[in-house]
Amino acid sequence: MDHISIDAGILHHPTPFDPLDTRPSGRVSSWVPTDAGGTLGEHAARQVLRLCEAAGLDGADSAAYARTMLSALGPVAERSLDLPAPDDSFLSDDHTPVEFSLSFTPDQRPTLRVLLEPGCGAADLAENGRTGLRVVRGMARRWGFDTRRLDELEDLFFPPDPQGPLALWCALELVPGGVPRVKVYLNPAASGKERSADTVREALRRLGHHQAFASLPTGDRHLFFALDLGDWAEPRVKIYLAHHDLSAAEAAGLSRVDGGPGAAEITSFFRTAAGHDTDAPGRDPRLDRRPVQSCHAFTETVTGRPSGFTLYIPVRDYARHDGEALDRAVAVLGRHGMDATPLRRSVAAVTSRRLRDGVGLIAYVGLAHQEGRLPRVTAYLSSEAYEVRPPATAAVPSRRAEAVH
Repeated sequence: MDHISIDAGILHHPTPFDPLDTRPSGRVSSWVPTDAGGTLGEHAARQVLRLCEAAGLDGADSAAYARTMLSALGPVAERSLDLPAPDDSFLSDDHTPVEFSLSFTPDQRPTLRVLLEPGCGAADLAENGRTGLRVVRGMARRWGFDTRRLDELEDLFFPPDPQGPLALWCALELVPGGVPRVKVYLNPAASGKERSADTVREALRRLGHHQAFASLPTGDRHLFFALDLGDWAEPRVKIYLAHHDLSAAEAAGLSRVDGGPGAAEITSFFRTAAGHDTDAPGRDPRLDRRPVQSCHAFTETVTGRPSGFTLYIPVRDYARHDGEALDRAVAVLGRHGMDATPLRRSVAAVTSRRLRDGVGLIAYVGLAHQEGRLPRVTAYLSSEAYEVRPPATAAVPSRRAEAVH
């Protein structure tokens, strides 16, 4: 990677996943190529440096994190953007193996995260997984954390002939000091969709969460099994579920956290992020395109109850363009007492295109509750290294649910 310069002066910007993707796989003719040029690594490194500045990280940390990202991406970082995406990565809609997010809490700087697929470009899913494990274990040696919890699950999530849309994704939480917090995301369907629930149940059991599976709400599919690795105050095990055709009232009943978010808070968030604030009173539209996701985090093994709950709205499938999506994210932040200025700066750091010219830059908006902590709002930003999804030509409809009485 030495030939990829990440010098802040060279990469100065002149302007202040989804496994249930409903879009056909492969490159789609109605999408338009980006104009970034160069290599995938250069494109992503420029974005990381600008985002680090927007999130308040200093130059040394920014450079260190750009190098870390390039190293984790491996050979695909050197791939020209004039070529198609290296494979059908489900991490993003245009198959870029990188996604960014900013997590907000009141009266604090946002936390920047980078989600990566280290095995992107591998010959098959098995090699993809082996590469991912090798990269994560290399991080563990470099930064002095253990991978025992991940090692205990290797046979469950990395079978000889894996199935499904992914093998391993790695998230880096970019905190001051140049050493990120690390998370991994694994595929419950690795041994087949029909065995996903059994895989999640057994993984929880091995990690000591014997009663956790029974506390999960009903979902249409187990999406991810995630682990915090390394320097976390309370390392979490997280289960992600997909919920098709969901209404705000149904979303309000998904949390299993004692003293967690109230129904009114969840309903308000759902309707704002989905663009339903102007719907007639008493109506509860369903999100019937890309499914809503919920996440249930476990930190203790005694009660079997989750300590955290997050709801994710796939805003890109329910907005005409990214200007609308940004307005909704800003509204959510405002309702929770959070400054939206870093989000606006981050959007400008990722792209110079007009927001009305595409939809998908802002992929998800999430609202998280963790016991003993203030609520968090997270906005997910696509890298758009390969393509920009065109805006919708009309308002995006949602099927109406029955009137709520």
